[in-house]
Amino acid sequence: MCQPARRHFLRQISATGLALTPLAALLSACGKSGLPEGMAAFHLDRDVCPRCRMVISDRRFVVQLRGGPKQEAFTFDDIGCMTFWIKEHRDTHAWADAPETRMWVADSRNNGQEITWLDPRRAQFVTRTSPMGYNFGAVAYPEMGSLDFTSMRQHVLAKGK
Repeated sequence: MCQPARRHFLRQISATGLALTPLAALLSACGKSGLPEGMAAFHLDRDVCPRCRMVISDRRFVVQLRGGPKQEAFTFDDIGCMTFWIKEHRDTHAWADAPETRMWVADSRNNGQEITWLDPRRAQFVTRTSPMGYNFGAVAYPEMGSLDFTSMRQHVLAKGK
């Protein structure tokens, strides 16, 4: 490459690099802006559910709980997985079922890129085909046949898996 062409090429790279830096910063901030305060970041299609070991990919059913002395966070692919995980880890993570433990569940009606987060203790649960077949999805308001959090958990535990 001759000298004038090289300088022109370097100027273009430099200008493009500077232009991409603010864009990259903006895009990286987008990933965290949709999370409620206190919720740990997670990665769809990369992170795995701590109970079933499936990749967390369906944004309509993501659930996270966070608490304990170390503010540990666990992200699940299905509300049923979280329900059984809490039951199975009562000895080592007794904090998981405590009232002060923070929990978030995705509104199962969202189909876009943005996730609306609900407090599962206040949400209602309706029948939906879910990733692990527990078949409950969270919605913000009661509707015909919906269950509250406690009733949904009882159904999941009675069904077993």
